Amino acid sequence: MSTTTFTFNDGGREAAGYKGKAGDCVCRAIAIAAQLPYQEVYDRLAEGNATQRKSKHSGKRSRSARNGINTTRKWFKDYMLELGFVWTPTMQIGSGCKVHLKADELPSGRLVCNVSNHQVAVIDGVINDTYDCSRNGNRCVYGYWAKQ
Repeated sequence: MSTTTFTFNDGGREAAGYKGKAGDCVCRAIAIAAQLPYQEVYDRLAEGNATQRKSKHSGKRSRSARNGINTTRKWFKDYMLELGFVWTPTMQIGSGCKVHLKADELPSGRLVCNVSNHQVAVIDGVINDTYDCSRNGNRCVYGYWAKQ
């Protein structure tokens, strides 16, 4: 199977009472891949966002997971490890794209894939998101968190 199939999945966002569009792809992807309630993941990410140390490039963030999460922060990586995920980088600086958002280029299992400006849950080669973000199988995957 070379093209990745797509299934609409908001990760329980609507059921948790949230409406409208938001930049909560990290929360949705984790809720789907880890099979956790959306609100539980949202609260944990919001807590991490609010308590992360202010850096030279980022101001103090609000207690929200609605407008994005900096997935390079230590607290985020620790949370993913705590949930039983292991990070696998698929691209190095200057290497070019080696892995695309396609079923035959990703391992089976429950993944949270890091693509440009987005995080998406992929379960056994099927994209679970609110839209098909694969760009017809051409979207590059920078790395992924795999559930162990």
